[in-house]
Amino acid sequence: MAGHSPSIDSKTLWGGGSSPFNVSYGKIMMWFFLVSDAFTFSGLLISYGFMRHSFAESWPVAERVFTHFPFMHGDHPLLYVALMTFILIMSSVTMVLAVEAGHRMDRKNVIKWMAWTIVGGLIFVGSQAWEWYHFIHGTELGAFQLADGTIVQWVDAAKEAFYLPGKEQVMVSGAEAAAMLKNGVEVYGANLTVNEYGLPLFGDFFFFITGFHGTHVFSGVVINFIVFVNVLKGTYEKRGYYDMVEKVGLYWHFVDLVWVFVFTFFYLV
Repeated sequence: MAGHSPSIDSKTLWGGGSSPFNVSYGKIMMWFFLVSDAFTFSGLLISYGFMRHSFAESWPVAERVFTHFPFMHGDHPLLYVALMTFILIMSSVTMVLAVEAGHRMDRKNVIKWMAWTIVGGLIFVGSQAWEWYHFIHGTELGAFQLADGTIVQWVDAAKEAFYLPGKEQVMVSGAEAAAMLKNGVEVYGANLTVNEYGLPLFGDFFFFITGFHGTHVFSGVVINFIVFVNVLKGTYEKRGYYDMVEKVGLYWHFVDLVWVFVFTFFYLV
C-alpha cells in the first residue's frame, strides 16, 4: 500500500547487528562483575583508611609487623611482601603473553604462559598463607597489654625498652616497668580479638581484606587451571578462537590491580 515502508525481513529487524562496543557478551558480563567487585574492595579500603585516620596515634607500623622472610634470621621489613607483589605482577605479565598467543592461535605458547601464570598464583597464595601464619603466631618476645588495653611491644629480650604502637621507642627503668605492667597480661600473635602489634582493629581489617583478596586469587588459579586443561585438550583450537583465555585474563589483571592498592594501603602508607 502507498505510504507504507518496504517490508523488512524479521531476522534483519531483530538480529541486533554487531556489538556497539565490538566485544562479546561474555566480556561485557565479566566487566560488569569486575566493576561491581571494584566497588566492594573500594568500600573495604575506604573503611580501613577512615579507621586508620581515626586511630592514627596508636595504629601499628607495618615495618615493625611484617619483618619475616623464609629461611632467613633477623628482621627484613616488608621484603617478603615486596617479593609476593613482584611474583603476582609477573603472573599478570605471563597472562598478557598467554592472551597475545591466543590471538595468534599459538596453542603451544598459550599453554606455556598460562602454566607460568598458574604457578605464580599458587606461589602468591602459599606466601599469603605463610604470612598469615606468622602474623597469627607472633614474635618470640610477644607484647604486653596494659590494664587500659594499650599494647606495648618489647624491643629486645631484656625488656628494658618498648614500642608504643605508632610511636618511637620508649626506655623504662626496672621500677617503672614493674609499675606499668603490674595489672597487664602477656599477648602473643594476632587474632580477631587480640593483636600483639597494637589495635585489634588492624588485625580485623588485615584478615578480612587480605583474606578476601586471597580468595579471589585462589578462585582465579582454579579458573585458570580449568581453562588451561581445555587448552591442553584443544577445545579452543577447535572453536577457532581463544576468547575464554582473554576473559580469565581480565579477571586475573583485576586481582593484580587490587593487590597494588591493598599493598599500598596496608604496607606502604
